[in-house]
Amino acid sequence: MKPTHKLLFVLCPMLVLGFIYYSSGKLHLPVWGQKSPESDAEETAVALTKGAEVKRNPELETDIPVGPIVGSGTSAAPPNDPLSIHVVSSPSKMYDKQGFLLQLDTKLTPELAYKYGNLSEGVCKPGYAAAKMTAIYPKFMKAAPLFLDRNFKRLAKVSSHLPPFGFKTQERIIDSILTITKNYGLGEALDSLSCKRCIIVGNGGILSNKSLGSRIDDYDVVVRLNEAPVNGYSKDVGTKTTLRITYPEGAIQKPESYEKDSLFVFSAFKPLDFKWLKHMVFKEKLRGVEGFWKSVAHYVPREPTEIRILNPYFIQEAAFQFIGLPFNNGLMGRGNIPTLGTVAITMALHNCDEVAVAGFGYDMSTPYAPLHYYETVKMSAIKESWTHNISKEKEFLRKLVKANIITDLTHGI
Repeated sequence: MKPTHKLLFVLCPMLVLGFIYYSSGKLHLPVWGQKSPESDAEETAVALTKGAEVKRNPELETDIPVGPIVGSGTSAAPPNDPLSIHVVSSPSKMYDKQGFLLQLDTKLTPELAYKYGNLSEGVCKPGYAAAKMTAIYPKFMKAAPLFLDRNFKRLAKVSSHLPPFGFKTQERIIDSILTITKNYGLGEALDSLSCKRCIIVGNGGILSNKSLGSRIDDYDVVVRLNEAPVNGYSKDVGTKTTLRITYPEGAIQKPESYEKDSLFVFSAFKPLDFKWLKHMVFKEKLRGVEGFWKSVAHYVPREPTEIRILNPYFIQEAAFQFIGLPFNNGLMGRGNIPTLGTVAITMALHNCDEVAVAGFGYDMSTPYAPLHYYETVKMSAIKESWTHNISKEKEFLRKLVKANIITDLTHGI
């Protein structure tokens, strides 16, 4: 064999092997200064993980994992890990660390447009609030009892938490209260409605001189908070009260100031509150008020059948899932208690078909504006709250308004 033939005999197999090697994917070399998709996703996941110092309680999580960014595409962590950070590798929907859709607008999804688009204006839309909420917050589960009833011990999400996030240690006293209250709904007329329109009336000074009274009274369910009065302010706040949600320190102290035909709805923030409620229900004399941060009512002019206990799940959900307040091992702590107004809105999202609010929002740029519609205290009187995180709460409420889940009649949110 000639030398040239020998050389070709050796070179040919080498060239073939080289071609196969580079054809197997090695030809896709990154351009200098450009990251490959794989390395970019890895670095993003690491960066997000470093920035996501959010303590979560697995017991409060649903089956949908949540992180600073959640997507329906390929994830960078196991799907069953509640602390996982999900990185979307395809142009799909993006969610914030609480699980809310990042890009919010008032447009209906095609499914909801088909369902509600042809309804006449002003007609109640069955299931609207829950459907819209689920569209921007896939973890939302509508089923949540409005009030505690005789089967309250079966409520797993709240049975293992102390007040205000549950009723642990208070089972016996709650049992005794529910035995005498006997009723656990809104009443036959409202409970039988196929579609309920609810409004939460806040106490903000923004209600003054808006003449919204008649519009507020048009709602099926009108919710008021604490001691906010109706008499003398009906032009702006209406006359109708379906239920008034309060806790001991917030309850109306003058019996004559209670409006007729409304439910007294109790919301507990500490174990002592249940003991107070028992005295009110059984018409017992209140002895000793140690443990309350201000004076409390000694008498509630309501029959036991007109008294309800709000499901503490709404406090828990508002705090840890919707707003993202510190879990603090499930105990009341600094800045982890939602305001009663947000708790009421959370309650309405589960139990009303349409939800509106009025009298919400503090405008700190107007320090001399009235803080509440019924008193002369100014906006500047607001101090940094130990229990609430107003800025984070407002962020949550703005999501609801922006997505048209709730209607803000006074445009304060």
